[in-house]
Formats: sequence, structure tokens, C-alpha cells
Amino acid sequence: MPIANYRVSIAALLSFAAAAFAQESPTPTATPSPSPMPTTTPTPARSVRISFLPPPLEGRISLGIYDARGKLVRVLHREAEVDEFTVGADALVTKWDGKNDQGEDLPRGKYRAHGFLVGRLNVEHLGTANTPPTDDPTTVQVKLVANPLEGDTRKTIDVAVGLDTNSSFIKTSDGLPLTSISVNPGDAPQAFNTIVKRVLMTKSGDSAVDVWEDSGDSVDQAHISNIQQMMAFDCGEIELK
Repeated sequence: MPIANYRVSIAALLSFAAAAFAQESPTPTATPSPSPMPTTTPTPARSVRISFLPPPLEGRISLGIYDARGKLVRVLHREAEVDEFTVGADALVTKWDGKNDQGEDLPRGKYRAHGFLVGRLNVEHLGTANTPPTDDPTTVQVKLVANPLEGDTRKTIDVAVGLDTNSSFIKTSDGLPLTSISVNPGDAPQAFNTIVKRVLMTKSGDSAVDVWEDSGDSVDQAHISNIQQMMAFDCGEIELK
């Protein structure tokens, strides 16, 4: 074979081998870039400062937050001792996080905070009732002790009786718990409101009420006097931003 033809053949073989190698080499796979993690904007903390002059009466404090329509949206304090509040220069101070009783953020706007200081009530346990009331009164009217610090002219409030997992309790007609008045909770391990099915309350004179706790099998009765030992106080209008 002539040398020139031999060189051409060698060149052709090298070209063929390079082409084959290029076909067999795997095509590199592009590595996908990681998707960016979703970002969430944290809800800014909300805090409303509330201050008030404590009424001059020994007892416990219940404080509620009310919307512009006068509806109770948050029980901020229930039967709280005075030392549970921060003592300011001339008032007791507490804070509200802008949430309702379900832990939901409430809309911006004007709200109002007011409550009651409830003094010592006398609870007399009367045992099993032979003649429980046949009706179920919604509310009874109670006269308040005037709060001299506010020139309080509120003479009476309507109160009702409620029931939760721990006790029965007296509350305002709009739902603010004022004081627990369990007649006979017993020592059963289950929740109180699975033992007691309903509670009833009737007026007994100007300064007392009678309460019945009905378990379905028996009815226990208590007589509660000094029910008028309550003072109202108002924290004024507050703004939630």
C-alpha cells in the first residue's frame, strides 16, 4: 500500500474512533437547583397596656375586654388576686395581647375594658334539696356597692349562674365570671360538668341567692349571702393596633 493511502486510512480510523467515543460518552445531567424555602412573615406581637384604680374593697378581680358593640370578647382575668397585677405609680396594670378567648387575633379598633372586684361571699351548704325550683330563671338582679373612686352610679347588675369543668360560678349576664360557688363538687376524677348537669339560681331577699346543682340523680342546694359585695370599675377605652 502506498504510504499516502496508508496515512489516509490511519486518519480515517482515528476520526471514526473519536466519533464513537463521543457517542458513547454519557451526557452530563444538570443538577436542579434547590427550590427556595417558603418564607413566612411572623405576626408582630401586639400588646395593649391596661391600667385601673382598684376599688377599695378586699376581694378578687374579674376583668373583661368588650368590643365596640359591648360584646364580651375576652375574659382577661378571672377571680385574680391583686398581686397578680403589676403595681404602677397610681394604678394596677395588666396587658392584653389582642386575642379573643379562642386565641384568635381581633381586628384593629376601639375596645373597652371593665370589670368587678368581688368581696367575700358567705356560702352555706344546705345539702340535698327536697324541692328544687321548677323554673329556670335566666338572671337575677343584684345591687352593687358603689365605687367611691369613680363616683359610681351603677345601682344594680344582672347576674346568672354558669357551669364549667371545675365548678359552678356566678357571672354577669354577658358572661364575665365573677366568683366560683361550687355547692358540692365531690372528689370524683371526671370533669365537674359531667357530674352536675345543670345549675339554677333564684333570688333570696335583697342580698342573697339560692343555687341548686342538679346531677340528674340528686340536687344539692346552697344559700349565698353578701352577694352585693361587689364593686364595678372601668378601665376606659383602649385602642388595638
